[in-house]
Amino acid sequence: MATQDHHHHDEHHANVQGGFTRAAVFGASDGLVSNVLLIIGMAGADATGTVVRTAGVAGLLAGAISMASGEYVSVRAQNDLVERELDRERVALAEHPEHERDELADVYIERGMDPEQARLIADQLMADPEVALEVHAREELGFAPGNLASPWTASFSSFIAFAVGAFVPLIPWLFADGGVATWASVILGVFGAASIGIGLAVLTQRSVVRNIVRHVTIAVGAAAITYVIGGFVGQAI
Repeated sequence: MATQDHHHHDEHHANVQGGFTRAAVFGASDGLVSNVLLIIGMAGADATGTVVRTAGVAGLLAGAISMASGEYVSVRAQNDLVERELDRERVALAEHPEHERDELADVYIERGMDPEQARLIADQLMADPEVALEVHAREELGFAPGNLASPWTASFSSFIAFAVGAFVPLIPWLFADGGVATWASVILGVFGAASIGIGLAVLTQRSVVRNIVRHVTIAVGAAAITYVIGGFVGQAI
């Protein structure tokens, strides 16, 4: 019965600790916005089509590699911190089981459970060392020991997502130059930002319109500012 309840619980709650979704969403968003800004900035400085294309490809590769390596380091460091806390908790359970049992009972008492029942449940959970470790990790530390994000998965998904997002505003420059390609990049950037907003709204079950407006406004505002700055830089150089 407990196994069925566990599966039922998993079916209704998203895995918010996993690395794939978060890395993919942020990677696509960063890739799209950063390369739109790079391309628009170069266009604002009256750079040739060849220069814009070269800069766009360089921005895609550099950003994707940087994003992937940064994501790996971040998730790996987070997992190391989690493992350190688990090791400390494992030692505490082995050396001071009575104290850890009382701590667990106190957690349930603070939540409104009858003290006698709380101590009885704590005794039952402490009977199995692995169960005790998992429960203490969830109740005291706030994470699930067996549900840590994979740094390799996060890194790979971040690389792919960033590259895809960064490639979108570069597409027009493969077929055209100048104002036509610039406006096409902006339009694709707007559609890309809106798509990311829709994706986040679906994942978070929040307002679709609000997410679209927020992401499009950020992308368009940043692009406009970068284009103006690129124009000033182009004139100065």
